[in-house]
Amino acid sequence: MPLPDDTPAWEIHPNDALVPLHYDDDLVGFLKPDIAIRVADILNEEYRARRALRLACYDLVSRAGGSDREIEELVNKYLARAAQPRSGVGAIARWLKQRQLELDVNDAEFERFCDSYRLPKEKLEALSTGDIDGSMLVPLSRVLGCSIEDVLKVLEG
Repeated sequence: MPLPDDTPAWEIHPNDALVPLHYDDDLVGFLKPDIAIRVADILNEEYRARRALRLACYDLVSRAGGSDREIEELVNKYLARAAQPRSGVGAIARWLKQRQLELDVNDAEFERFCDSYRLPKEKLEALSTGDIDGSMLVPLSRVLGCSIEDVLKVLEG
């Protein structure tokens, strides 16, 4: 078995067939067929969802007698509200939920898991109100399986 350093930097796979991926008649790249199908489906679904959001915002604004600029502002407002937080307490809460999914446990089992790392239920509930104090950093890092510095980076953005 070759060591990880012995793998060649350049490789070819002559039996892999690639298909072109187009956007509005412009070629954007070549992918394996199964991946191209998934990418196209995801991007088309996102396009339909954004179009539906824009139409809903148009209906709301037109009933109030607003302008096109207000439609765009409303669309951007809803997109911002729907985005997952990348920093702060919300990001930590989302990270904890992902950890629970990784462990494949229900809420009660996850609470016991957190409590075993000295992060009691009361402290978990404090997260929902936006409270994180310094005493929670070490238990949070243990529960999340990362360093305290990583938790601080996410908290501070």
